[in-house]
This record gives sequence, structure tokens and C-alpha cells, in this order.
Amino acid sequence: MAKKPATLKTVEALKHDADKRKNIPTAEYQSVLQKNLENTGKGNLFVIFGEPDIDLLPEKDPPSPGSGAAGRKLRVKVKGVDVFKPQTGEVESCNADGIACWFIDTDYNEESFFVRHAYFLGTNDPYSALKTTLKAEINPEAWATLNSDTSRPFPKPKSGRIAVKVINHLGDEVMKVFKV
Repeated sequence: MAKKPATLKTVEALKHDADKRKNIPTAEYQSVLQKNLENTGKGNLFVIFGEPDIDLLPEKDPPSPGSGAAGRKLRVKVKGVDVFKPQTGEVESCNADGIACWFIDTDYNEESFFVRHAYFLGTNDPYSALKTTLKAEINPEAWATLNSDTSRPFPKPKSGRIAVKVINHLGDEVMKVFKV
């Protein structure tokens, strides 16, 4: 039996001129979902979580002894994330306080995400919540490096890619991959 040739489909990118932040895919779904949810009376059945707003910050590493040149390191800064709220039909832009935790795979292999950096944010005392969850004391100096919207510096990856995973307070998560 001969295989049927694949049908090509054209996909157009949507541009959001009114939005100040980049990478807001949730706006594409807003009008479609709003119509479908208007008469359901349902609230939190699902949430659409947009790409996180992230900056890559290059950082000069001091020269190693004998090398004569500074190495290149990176830092990641999370600035926020967008969430489509089905109850109201609105897209809500959250700053870093809308993020419960975020993780970096500093050498992403495109097959699996390995947490190499972990950071905990939010407005609901994440220090106490983490202590309770881990059932352990956390060194306050170590905590200070984990409670941040900006990562510690790390070397450029051998794979040429990093991945950043962001999780909000409802447990919704999204991942963004960068070529560096």
C-alpha cells in the first residue's frame, strides 16, 4: 500500500504590537478560549502559562592563572511570566513574585532536563515553606543565593544550550531553551 503524501500546512506567526514584553504566546489563545469558557461557569479547570520573560546576562570571569584571558560565564534573570486566566478571559502579566521557583539546566541536551541550579521566589515566605517541605534547617547564607531572580554565574555550556524551567504558585510549569 502506497503512503499518502503529507499535506503541508501554513502557520502564521502572530505579532503583538501593544505588548511591551517579548514572547507572549498566551495572547494567541485568549480570544479562542474566552468564547469557549463564557457560558461554562467553570473557573480553574486549566491555566495557560506563557513563556517566561528571561534575560541572559553575560559575565566576565576573572582570568585563570597563566591563561591571560577572561573566561565567559552567564547569569540568568527571570523577570516574570504571563498567565491566561479562564475565569476572566484576561492575560495577566506577573513579575518575578508570580514565580514560586525556577530551575536551570546549564548544559541542556534536548532529551532531559537536569536541575543544576534551583531558585525559590514568591511572596509567601518560601524559606519557611522549603524548610517545612525538606524537614530540615537551611543555612541562611546558602538560602540567600537560592532566593533570587538572578542566577549565580555558570560557564557557557558545552552543548551550546541551556534550559530554564519556571513554576508558578499553582504548580503550572513552562520551559524555555536558549542557544548560547
